[in-house]
Amino acid sequence: MKYLLLIYNCERPEPADPGFAEAVARVNAFADECRRRGVFVAGDPVLDEHTATTVSVREGRPIITDGPFVETHEHLGGYYVLDCRDLDEALELAALCPLAEQGSIEIRPLAGARGADHAGQAERRGG
Repeated sequence: MKYLLLIYNCERPEPADPGFAEAVARVNAFADECRRRGVFVAGDPVLDEHTATTVSVREGRPIITDGPFVETHEHLGGYYVLDCRDLDEALELAALCPLAEQGSIEIRPLAGARGADHAGQAERRGG
């Protein structure tokens, strides 16, 4: 089952910060462990909240708002998608993630949508 690991409230170090290289090496080691186990699907940091744009549609008209969907004290810093055998493995890996030491990681199973074609024609054809 695929799980979305949402990473909240982590400081994003800058290359000039002391400890930057070590922090990057630890995150890369975590991603490498996920790849070694064959569960890594995707993962990336996201830019800060001020770069967010929210879209909703009401009465057939799009409403575009600068900023995240809700005001919150927690900020989303990034995500991983892991294809784990079960929730226990997802929990184990979330605890191994070095970002959990300074923030928190929310784990959500990905449900999939019956009848939805998220792969698309090109991906199924191999292109």
